[in-house]
Amino acid sequence: MRLLIVEDEKRLATALARGLGAEGFAVDVAHDGTEGLHLATTNDYDLLILDIMLPGTNGYRICATLRAAGDETPVLMLTAKDGEYDEAEGLDTGADDYLTKPFSYVVLLARIRALLRRRTRGGAPVLRVGDLTLEPSARRCLRGTEEVTLTAKEFAVLEYLAVRAGQVVSKADILEHVWDFAYNGDPNIVEVYISALRRKIDAPFGRRSIATVRGAGYRLAAGHG
Repeated sequence: MRLLIVEDEKRLATALARGLGAEGFAVDVAHDGTEGLHLATTNDYDLLILDIMLPGTNGYRICATLRAAGDETPVLMLTAKDGEYDEAEGLDTGADDYLTKPFSYVVLLARIRALLRRRTRGGAPVLRVGDLTLEPSARRCLRGTEEVTLTAKEFAVLEYLAVRAGQVVSKADILEHVWDFAYNGDPNIVEVYISALRRKIDAPFGRRSIATVRGAGYRLAAGHG
């Protein structure tokens, strides 16, 4: 999943990006509202984390602008303010949730996962493709009843495919959503992770659930021997 953090407190933004990156998210960061709005309208994100008090354009205006354009990307607002009026204003502009600073990172992560669950498959907390089960909130993967150990990035690639099970997903889409816009390494890194997933979730169980669609990308479906 690809997230955008718009936060002018650079140390906080860096800490959040590092922590969420370790959880397997691809994270882009902007430190002012103008840049944040530009990134939000030119890239496809799964969730936005917006500080309210920002230089350039504030979080309220960013959220309102996106909603007016029909963009329904989940928005979690952060603010140092504390008051019912601020929360109401944030929600009235179209934000999906609200968190007051200082906050617990554990709570932030739980709120993010809850918002993402609502967006995928009607909010189902579990993704199932045949006998393959993913629990995003716990980052667990099971083939049947047997748990499969995945790295954070492996899980992120598999989760992206699982949310779009049955659809062809291009290598570019995977790079855009699982890595971030600053990634300028070898795009064949996607093939490396697909191969690793096949070794872990397919080969030991006699399955072939990740198909290569020549010239188009990959498709995850219920695996068969």
